[in-house]
Amino acid sequence: MTYNRLGSCGAKVSEICLGTMTFGRSTDEVNAKRMIDMAWDAGINFFDTADAYAGGRSEEILGTALASRRKDAFVATKFFNPIGSGVNDSGGSRIHVMNAVEESLRRLKTDFIDVYYIHHLDIETTIEETLRALDDLVRSGKVRYVACSNYSAWRLCDAMWVSRLHGLERFVCYQAHYNLVVRDIEQELVPLCLDKRLGIVAWSPLAGGFLSGKYRPGMRKATGSRSEERWVWHDALFPPSADDTLAAVLSVSEEIGRSPAQVSLRWVAEQDAVASVIVGARTPEQLADNLGAAGWTLPNAAHRRLSDVSRLPERYPATMENTMPERRARAVNMPPRRE
Repeated sequence: MTYNRLGSCGAKVSEICLGTMTFGRSTDEVNAKRMIDMAWDAGINFFDTADAYAGGRSEEILGTALASRRKDAFVATKFFNPIGSGVNDSGGSRIHVMNAVEESLRRLKTDFIDVYYIHHLDIETTIEETLRALDDLVRSGKVRYVACSNYSAWRLCDAMWVSRLHGLERFVCYQAHYNLVVRDIEQELVPLCLDKRLGIVAWSPLAGGFLSGKYRPGMRKATGSRSEERWVWHDALFPPSADDTLAAVLSVSEEIGRSPAQVSLRWVAEQDAVASVIVGARTPEQLADNLGAAGWTLPNAAHRRLSDVSRLPERYPATMENTMPERRARAVNMPPRRE
């Protein structure tokens, strides 16, 4: 297992993170605990959950399973989604942040959360209010690092500026939807994260199972998968290149003797801005396959092939500006150097 620094902070996390969204939902407690043990034995120290997963049951299962290993585990959870019927039971207000963290700590059976994410954008609360609440949690020792998910690039940059302006705790990472099919973050968010030294933690690296090997080009429903339950990404998220991308994944898989899931996960893990890739599974067998994505490198030709077939078309302003450095260099007429 490879361990990467999480953005600009000194903490190191496994390049594979165990996601627990299925725990307490489609994965019962016995199999969830088995998968946590499998992940631990494989060298994973990074575990991801949220207060809204299975109504808090995911946090409870994770907290119980880690128990004596808690000190060596890096646990991430999130707040924002409604966790009750009250008017203050969701969002990024100080009152909700303070209430939500106490409930998460209780369910996780721990005194601290390693990284606490703002799960979604709150358009009703100023970012200053949320960041000050998170800063207080870090100062109190209940939270060690803060982060966010699902922010647009300008809002993420604004939050970083507010932290700097007011001397508040800054985000160390950004959790993003990222895979060979959905590469939208490369156009604005990836350059921002690289510049500001924010580690990207990628969720849905298999595109909702589309790149796991269960599907063939043209398929949008597979027996025994989430697509049968209508729990899969809608067509709007699939670009025209999706089926060509899947065909390339299947071809590379055969060529290098790795499963389609391992090929797809490996490509995401090798992107410059990515600190860790969240793998989720409903069964131990699925997890065993996903864990095989660690500890090796895609051949250069395979990496280029996957990148090329899935690449998004450029859009403005990149279409205008990408050639400018070359044009400037060509225009320079320097006198020859004297020996």
